[in-house]
Amino acid sequence: MKRILLFLSMLLAAITAGAKDYTLSSPDGRTVVTVSSGNELRWSVTRDGVPVLMPSHLSLTLSDGTLYGGADRFKAKTFRVSETFATPLYKRAQVENNYNELRLNAKKYQVIFRAYNDGAAYRFETFSAVTVKDETAEFSFPEDATAWIPYVRKKATYEGQFFNSFENTYSVQHISAWEKDRIAFLPVTMTAPGGRKICITEADLLNYPGMYLGNEDGERRVHGVFARYPKAERQGGHNNLQWIVETREDYIYRGEGPEALPWRVLIIADSDKELAESDMVYRLAKPSEGDYSWVRPGKVAWDWWNDWNLYGVDFKTGVNTETYKYYIDFASSCGVGYVILDEGWAVNKKADLMRIVPEIDLPELARYAESKGVRLVLWAGYAAFEKDMDAVCRHYAEMGIAGWKVDFMDRDDQKVVDFYRRVAETAAKYHQFVDFHGAFKPTGLTRTYPNVLNFEGVHGLEQMKWSGKEVDQVTYDVTIPFTRLVAGPADYTQGAMRNATRDNYRPVNSEPMSQGTRCRQLAEYVVFDAPFTMLCDSPSNYLAEPECTAFIAGVPTVWDETRALGGKIGEYILMARRSGGCWYIAGMNAWEPMDMEIDLTPLGIGNASGTLFRDGANAHRAAKDYRKETVSISEGRTKVHLAPGGGFVLILGS
Repeated sequence: MKRILLFLSMLLAAITAGAKDYTLSSPDGRTVVTVSSGNELRWSVTRDGVPVLMPSHLSLTLSDGTLYGGADRFKAKTFRVSETFATPLYKRAQVENNYNELRLNAKKYQVIFRAYNDGAAYRFETFSAVTVKDETAEFSFPEDATAWIPYVRKKATYEGQFFNSFENTYSVQHISAWEKDRIAFLPVTMTAPGGRKICITEADLLNYPGMYLGNEDGERRVHGVFARYPKAERQGGHNNLQWIVETREDYIYRGEGPEALPWRVLIIADSDKELAESDMVYRLAKPSEGDYSWVRPGKVAWDWWNDWNLYGVDFKTGVNTETYKYYIDFASSCGVGYVILDEGWAVNKKADLMRIVPEIDLPELARYAESKGVRLVLWAGYAAFEKDMDAVCRHYAEMGIAGWKVDFMDRDDQKVVDFYRRVAETAAKYHQFVDFHGAFKPTGLTRTYPNVLNFEGVHGLEQMKWSGKEVDQVTYDVTIPFTRLVAGPADYTQGAMRNATRDNYRPVNSEPMSQGTRCRQLAEYVVFDAPFTMLCDSPSNYLAEPECTAFIAGVPTVWDETRALGGKIGEYILMARRSGGCWYIAGMNAWEPMDMEIDLTPLGIGNASGTLFRDGANAHRAAKDYRKETVSISEGRTKVHLAPGGGFVLILGS
């Protein structure tokens, strides 16, 4: 027995001989990452000495059984980076990028860790061609955190859940109560010790499957879940515009050479509002290469949400040349730079973007738009655009088409993630921009390819065309600044002129409405980050509301500075953004009315006067009721009353 114990102790000593802990602190010293090597690689994170992430396993298992992140010996190097870089189309003109980095170099790969003042991240880098069968990305927590979980809607096997639109409201529950066999798409935000919040997401996703989170064992931890690579697909789905996976390979990723895999990101916020102004995903993304000065962000008049529903005209509205000329005239008269032709301009179910319906003279519309100072954007389904995207982009660029809204991918396996990159590159080749719909969350592609202006991946206003009162869009609106929008811009498609209280709301397809007040819709143009922003409602409705339309058409879509002045997830948000010498301050609340206290002194504002859009005295009954007035600010402080589901916008400067 003693000999057996002696042998086991010698074996244990041999196994752990290479074990070592590495520590990495953020520039301010408050965030500390500890990496433990030995039989397996684990990382943990503290904030001010308090654990926010317990030791959590990370590894890659290759198809040949090799384990990256196992019992390897590492050579460690550390680096310090302190830089400021300019941004072409973002929520601030410059981004500070300060971090400390640890590189653990093994024979065939390395793992890179970064510690920021506001979080931490890691990624694997391969040194040769590899096939990854699976990845372990574990996140273990010191307490049973409350999480805001965007489950995939479809209750199915993991395989069935991998086909989804990345749109859902949030389930608020403890990690231990996570629904078994259900996965959630990123970002996921949760509570942390000391009243903090953490947000889990990923960055620099270019050629690898996107990460979901799951929890099958009811413990205080979640883990990454990844779709395997498609083996066999068939064309089908929505109007024959999708590729449906029928079988998959036994691996999640195949790489052809040295490659940096996506960052696994943990954002740490001492207060909720810090999440609403995070730059973490943008900082971690690969910088752009080449000249993108030709990209023009802005507003676009949208046809689909309002169902081409004009009134007071002498022609039958729909997908036809006369209707789109009216949209172009409207956009031109209001200073809106773009008009989009959504689904319907190409022949249905043919997945052929060269076949235009006979009701539309597209070359004539492009010429007419140019004569009015407006440019056209075209909608395209995934399968149709992929068929020959170079020829499609070249043909329509020559016609004067400015960009594409590419839709219905509804997947994020490696093949589809790579499709995004190819779309961005091909569109840029012909000086066209891209708005991705039916899309997973942004992971920094807007930095790598600045012609990618927007992503959907949000339970946006389009849901109000068919969702009943069981959907609480108002609470969702004051949740996403701390969740989905942490990852990057969102094509929420705001701007409804038909507004409803909680009791009066109902879904109407041809004359849809929003939940909440008119001023809430105005505030969303400031609160929600979107370089390319829709005017979702009918031109007829906008022309009947000149004050609101002038504001919507004139509010910027990219900014010199962004500051979150206050907020609490699921309750309210107070955001300030600056363009030149003009500040736009906007707030929104949930269904509880509130008097919002506004402190402008962090912006350097003392005594000032400006324009205020606020909920009217009867907005709690008639949600469209609002007031526009000139107000004076004394000593940088003011107060605004918000109706249930309300909002406001305060404009200061010029």
